[in-house]
Formats: sequence, C-alpha cells, structure tokens
Amino acid sequence: MTQHVPVLIVVVPLVAALLVPLVALRRIAWARAITLLALIGVIICSGMALSRALATGPLLYELGGWAPPWGIVYVLDPLSGGMALLIGIIAALVAIYTRPYLYGWSSSRAGIFLSLFLLLVTGLLGIVATGDLFNLYVFLEISSLAGYALLASGHIRSAVATFRYLIIGTIAATFYLLGVGYLYALTGSLNMADVATRLSDISQSGAFAVAITFIVLGLSIKAALFPLHGWLPDAYTYAPAPVIGFISAVMAKVSAYALFRVLYFVLRPAEPVSQVLTGLSWVAAIAILAGSLLAVAQRDVRRMLAYSSVSQMGYIFLGLALGTPTALKGALLHVLNHAIMKGCLFLAAGGVQWRTGSYRLEDFTGMSRRMPLTMAAIVLAAISMIGLPPTAGFFSKWYLIQGAIEAHAWVFVAVFVGSSLLSAAYFFRLIEWAYIREPVSPIPSISSPPRQELPLQMLVPIWTLAMGVLLLGLFNQSVVNGIIQYAIQPEGS
Repeated sequence: MTQHVPVLIVVVPLVAALLVPLVALRRIAWARAITLLALIGVIICSGMALSRALATGPLLYELGGWAPPWGIVYVLDPLSGGMALLIGIIAALVAIYTRPYLYGWSSSRAGIFLSLFLLLVTGLLGIVATGDLFNLYVFLEISSLAGYALLASGHIRSAVATFRYLIIGTIAATFYLLGVGYLYALTGSLNMADVATRLSDISQSGAFAVAITFIVLGLSIKAALFPLHGWLPDAYTYAPAPVIGFISAVMAKVSAYALFRVLYFVLRPAEPVSQVLTGLSWVAAIAILAGSLLAVAQRDVRRMLAYSSVSQMGYIFLGLALGTPTALKGALLHVLNHAIMKGCLFLAAGGVQWRTGSYRLEDFTGMSRRMPLTMAAIVLAAISMIGLPPTAGFFSKWYLIQGAIEAHAWVFVAVFVGSSLLSAAYFFRLIEWAYIREPVSPIPSISSPPRQELPLQMLVPIWTLAMGVLLLGLFNQSVVNGIIQYAIQPEGS
C-alpha cells in the first residue's frame, strides 16, 4: 500500500472528480460526501507519505513501471509531502465551508462546482508530486483550467476578471513550456533529477539562460509577482468566497514551490541562475512595497486582501532569491504560514459578505458585535500577517530578516520592516472600524445590531485555520527542523 501512496494522492481526487457530477444528479448530499471523503483520503495518504519520507527518505513511484528518465516518476520527500498535506487540509476545510453556498443550487450545477474543485486539487497535488518538468506543465494547466471555471462561477464581474486571468495565465504557461523546451533541447531529458545531472556541462550556454528566464517568468506570472500581478486583484475581489479562500491560500504558493524546486533542485545556482536570482530579488522587494502601498489605498476589504497577497508573495520570492539557508527557511515557512493566514482571512471576509453583504471598510462598523467570532478570527490572522509574536507570521518574517542580514542586504531588511509597518496600517484600520468606531446612524437597530454569526459549517473551517496561525507560531521550530530543513542544502544551493 505504502509504495502506491504517491500516485494515490493524485488519483483519489481525480476519480472523485469524475464521479461527483454523476452522483450529484441522484443526490447532492452523496456528492458532498464523496468530495469530503476523497479529500480526507488525500490527507491520510499525504500524512503517510510525509511520515515515511521523514523516517526512511523520499518515496518514488514509476508510472506504468517505466523507469526514469524515460518514464514519469512521482517523488514525495518531506517538503513535497508537507505541501501535499497542506493542500489536502485546506481543501477539506474549504469543502466543509462551501456547503452553505450550495444551498439553492441545482444538483447539476453543484455537482459541476464540486467536480471542478476536485480537479483543481488534483492539479495542485500533481505539481507538488511530479518529478517530470513536462508533467508539471500538464498539472499546471489542469489546475489553471479548473481555477478559471471556478473563478468565473460568480456574477458577471467575476467572469470578466477571469477572462483576463485566462489570457495572462495562458501567456504564463507558454513561457514555462518554452523554457522546458529549451532545457529538453539542451539535455534530451525531462526528468528533473536527470536534467540536473546533465546541465553541469552546459550551464554557460546562452540557451540555458533563456530557459531559466522563461521558466522564472512563467511561474512568476502564475504566482502574481508584481508587476505581473494584473490578473489577481479583480479575480480575488469578485469570485465566490470559497473559491478565493482556497485559491488565495495555495494556488500561488504552489507556483512559488514549483519555482523553488526547479531553481534549487534542477537548475542549481550556477552563474546564469545567480544572475536571474539577483534580478528577481529586486523585483520581489519592489513587489513587497508596492503591494503594501496599494493595499493601504483600498476601501474594499476583498481588494485590500488581494493586494496584500501581492506583497506577501514578494516576501516568498525575495527569500528564494536571497538563497541563504536562513532566507530559504523563511521563504518556505512563509509559504505555509501565508497559506493558513490568507485562507483564514478570505474565508472570514467572504463569510461576512455572504451573511451581511458588507465588503467596504465603512460597512464593517460594529461588525465585532454582529459577528464576534468571525471578526476575532480575522484579528488573529491579521496580527499574524503584520508579524506580531507568537503568531506564525512573526517567525517566517524573522527568518527572512535574518537571511537578509546574513546576505548583508540591508536594503531588503528595511523593505521587510517597512512592509510590516504598512501591513499594520491597513489591518489596524480594519480592526478600528470593526471594534472602535460607532455607527453614525442613531437608529437603535443599527447602533445595537442583532447577532448575525456564520453557521457552524463556515465557522469551524475559519477557526481551524485561525488556531493553525497560533499553533504554527508556537511550534514553528518543529516544522522548520522536521520538514523545511530537508530542502536547505548546507551551502544554500
């Protein structure tokens, strides 16, 4: 059983995605149950893979019995196993959160929605598990196509925003595929481990530099790195809350993870890679500040969170670009932390909009009395985003700052600190409107509004993520030493 775990992680949600729309025509409750059981299966398989990888080393699965480099191989080491577990947990929580959204939907529409959600999960898990560069592109497209359909499932504005994302996402995938094509022309292989061994003799080739540039550009667009983020604000603002709760939490992070894998495990920091990383570090620094400044300027809470994501992706990319062991620890830990923090924030903010129709800052006046549990979760996640101890966000930012100091990059230290202060400005402003400001209207029903708390199916996922923010902060050392340390080479290469 254990030897089949790497492929089961991908196959289980894929099979469920095929079954769900058919079962939904019979009974939607069964379709929801299959969705949740499939995601629980992903969590169990990912947990088994992570445990086994930590104990005995990476798990390899050769599809069809074809040995690499000719065949496609799935590889689950502690890092990829941890990412698969993260995707599975957040997907299961979002599946629970989604249930109230499906009330009133036709069986066929709800079944298609759940099927697309499972296909998105399948694509992301495939990106994490595969050891083949072209197979990564296939899963990248599976996740993207499912994501486009889910993002467009809201009103007309979401469809327009998704069309823009589709065009930009297609360009991004084309860049990545061109980069892989150059690598294949140079090495004659698509297997990541095999390509890594064959590149040692051609690392100074001009075609190699082009391949690196195209791959970095493609995955940076997918991750919405400034100034390649144009698709993200509208997509995150107008799409349904469950969709954005999941996509904002893991989709961009999986692209950043893929870039880390390709740069540090396949291409390695040779001279052309080092030059690209140097340029990427400055772009990421600009992204951190630009995203924060744009977030400060927003009055729409959803859009504020969207631009905050642009800034936080800059944190991850800057850590990857710095390349010191401590900076890499901070970047990879921030992948995990930001997934939990931003998932909590978008699910909670989406819940407020679903219950009250409120999404502007002014609409949040008195929200702490109307929805106290939801707002408390927002406050906890916001404190972590700012980087206050003992929450998770503090420790990943601490590692990133230490990494910048190790690299003697004092400008980047100032960028990290300045961005945290800007984060405090826009998050404390939200907290002020919700907890401190009083409604202007003297109408009793407004000054003393009734409780409108979310149903339990939505509160449980939100508070599970909120508690994860705190627990990841308290036990961050276990994650760093047990999982992330595996990916950090002694010399940061």
